[in-house]
Amino acid sequence: MTKGFNAPAEAQDPLQAAGELVQGLHQLAEGLEGQPEALLNLLRELETLHRSIQDGAFRRSLPGDRQRLFALLRDMERSGGWPYIPRLQLRTFMDLLQRDDQPGLHEEPPLAA
Repeated sequence: MTKGFNAPAEAQDPLQAAGELVQGLHQLAEGLEGQPEALLNLLRELETLHRSIQDGAFRRSLPGDRQRLFALLRDMERSGGWPYIPRLQLRTFMDLLQRDDQPGLHEEPPLAA
C-alpha cells in the first residue's frame, strides 16, 4: 500500500499520517521555490485548511467541562500555544478561567463616575 497522500487516513496512525502529509507539503513548497504566486496560493490553501479544522473537528472535539478544557489550555500554553494566539493571550485566557471558578469574582467592577 502507498503512503502519504494516497493512504487512507484510517489505515495508519494519525500522527504518522499527519507527519507524512507535512513532509509532502514541505517538499511541495521547496519545489515551488522561485514561484511566489504558487507559494502564495499554497499558503492560502493551508490557511483555509487550518480554519476549517479549527472551526470544525477541533471545535467539536473540545472538552465540555471546565476542568478538562483548562487542562487542555494549560497543555497548549506549555507546548507553545495555539497558532495565531500568542502565549500571553492564552495565559490571560487561562487566568480568567481560573478566576471564574472562584466565588465572589463574578461581580462587575463599579463604573467610574
